[in-house]
Amino acid sequence: MFKVPADNKAEAAMSEHVPETRPKPAVPMKPVGMNPNLLGYIGIDTIIEQMRKKTMKTGFDFNIMVVGQSGLGKSTLVNTLFKSQLSRKSAGWSRDDKIPKTVEIKSISHVIEEGGVKMKLTVVDTPGFGDQINNENCWEPIEKFINEQYEKFLKEEVNIARKKRIPDTRVHCCLYFISPTGHSLRPLDLEFMKHLSKVVNIIPVIAKADTMTLEEKTEFKQRVRKELEVNGIEFYPQKEFDDDLEDKTENDKIRQESMPFAVVGSDKEYQVNGKRVLGRKTPWGIVEVENLAHCEFSLLRDFVIRTHLQDLKEVTHNIHYETYRAKRLNENGGLPPVSAENEESHDSNI
Repeated sequence: MFKVPADNKAEAAMSEHVPETRPKPAVPMKPVGMNPNLLGYIGIDTIIEQMRKKTMKTGFDFNIMVVGQSGLGKSTLVNTLFKSQLSRKSAGWSRDDKIPKTVEIKSISHVIEEGGVKMKLTVVDTPGFGDQINNENCWEPIEKFINEQYEKFLKEEVNIARKKRIPDTRVHCCLYFISPTGHSLRPLDLEFMKHLSKVVNIIPVIAKADTMTLEEKTEFKQRVRKELEVNGIEFYPQKEFDDDLEDKTENDKIRQESMPFAVVGSDKEYQVNGKRVLGRKTPWGIVEVENLAHCEFSLLRDFVIRTHLQDLKEVTHNIHYETYRAKRLNENGGLPPVSAENEESHDSNI
């Protein structure tokens, strides 16, 4: 009997068990772990690349609101956060303007592009908040504005001939600026966050943190967290919205250690050890904005932009907007809200 050499047997056995090699796509690379039920490479993983290309073409929106007393550096921090000039001056505002007698809502939009990705950034400012002798119910115009954006989106959504891409003006994130008193939260801080945390993602930040010592800053952060917990105030990221154990572990660390972020904002550069850095010049030296030993600005930037930006948008759409939508439809007996615009559109279609 003819015997197959041992080397040939091994090659024959390998050819029986090893699937036929197929060309890999250019992007992304073929996954390392393949489903044993599949006979070869299909290309399901390219959906990520398809989504990326589509997003690169269309771009996306991000709407951020800043709330706090005058003089806490809200505009400067936003400029620093996005490394763009989104200050009041570019919107026709001036520091010499008188403090408004009531809370005003002012928006300004810029298109920012980085690495081929376009983002339409809208900053919503609230001059006049907390600046009056009597600040009773001064959060109401802000809450009204946020709900108006939900209503606008809802009306577009229920139109018979609705747009392919509905303009999104909903507030995805609200940075609430806490004055660096070092003592405790003001009643206004607690009332605002108690009311608004139900309709928008609130991220509390301690403004001008360089006015406190490191010990004062640590104690104040702990006191603020305790007060928010005692008063039942939920800030973003909310515990009940953690998707899995990985999210819970990551977000617990943020909730228990980072919040509220103690930040310093500056759009001025200084020379430090041969490097140009953003910072604030004091008689004692330069407070470096992006130095973790000096402040937590870089933690806030990473949190809002690099790790949780998409989640902020999803929580806004899936939780806050859906809550508003369900309430409005229930009020209307399950029917969409009717406006004069909708009626005209309906009549013209008939």
